[in-house]
Amino acid sequence: MRRRRLRDLSIVQNTPNSKKANSEQQTVVGSSNVPETLDEPAEFQTESGGTRRGQGHTLLKDLYDLNPVECVKVSRNSHGQPVGSEARLLVGYLGIIERFVLEVSDDYIKKALGSRSFASVAEAEEVSSGQKVGRLKLFEIMHRKKDGSPMTSEAGEIMEKLKEKKAEYEVIASTDSSVNLENIDNKIITEVLGPERYGRQYMPSESRVQVEVQRLRDQIAQMQANTVEQIVEVQRKYEELQQQLRAEAAEREAEAAVMAAEQSKKYDELQLQLQQMMQMF
Repeated sequence: MRRRRLRDLSIVQNTPNSKKANSEQQTVVGSSNVPETLDEPAEFQTESGGTRRGQGHTLLKDLYDLNPVECVKVSRNSHGQPVGSEARLLVGYLGIIERFVLEVSDDYIKKALGSRSFASVAEAEEVSSGQKVGRLKLFEIMHRKKDGSPMTSEAGEIMEKLKEKKAEYEVIASTDSSVNLENIDNKIITEVLGPERYGRQYMPSESRVQVEVQRLRDQIAQMQANTVEQIVEVQRKYEELQQQLRAEAAEREAEAAVMAAEQSKKYDELQLQLQQMMQMF
C-alpha cells in the first residue's frame, strides 16, 4: 500500500512559487547519501509460535517513493520547533543523518591533532625547558612528530624558511640595536606565511591576546560606569519623587488649614447671630 505511512502527513509541491507563498518551514525529508532505514518496533516470530514486538528496521520507501517535486511540509511553532505528525518523521530522519559516518582522508590533516591546545603545549615546554616559548618555537613543536621529523615535507620547508629568516634578523640585530628579537616572531611568520586572515591563524599572537584582554577590561569598566550612572539616575529620580510628595503633603495641609479657618469663622458668625436673636426675645 503506497504512502501508507504518509497518509496523515501534509505533502506539498516543492516548487519555487510554493516556497515563496508559504511562510511556514518546508523540509524535504529524504537523501540518497544516507541509509534508507529507520529504527521502529517490528514483530518477530517466537519459538512457541507466537509473536513479540522488538526493535527492528523499517524502510522509508514511502518517503523515498515521493515524486521529486513533492516534499513533506513540517510545521513549526513560534519558537521554530517542529510540531505535528510530520515532526516525528523529521526527527527520525535526522537521527539517520546523525548516525551516517562520512569518511575523511588523512591527507586533509595538515597538523598534529590532539586534545592539547596551543597554550597547554607552550606551558608544558616552558616547564620542561625553563625558557619562554615564542611563536616560532611553538610552530616547530606543533608540526613535528614524536621522533623529531617534520609532519609533512611542506612543514619542513616552512620551518627551514623560518630559521633562515630568524638568522637574518639576528645578524641585523647584532649591528642595529633598534631590532628587538623578543618581539620579532610575529614579523617573521607574517613574512614567510603571509598575513593572517579571518578564520586562519598560524599561532596565537601574544599582542593579540593583550589587545583582547584590554578590550575586555575596557568593556568591564564601561559596564561599571554605566551601572554607576544608572544608580545616580535612580537616586535623582527618587529624590525628585520625595520632594514632590513632600510638596503635595504641604499643599494638602495648607488647604486643610484654610478650610478649618473658614469653618471656624462661619461657626463664630452663627454663634453671634444666635446670641443676638436670643437678646431680642
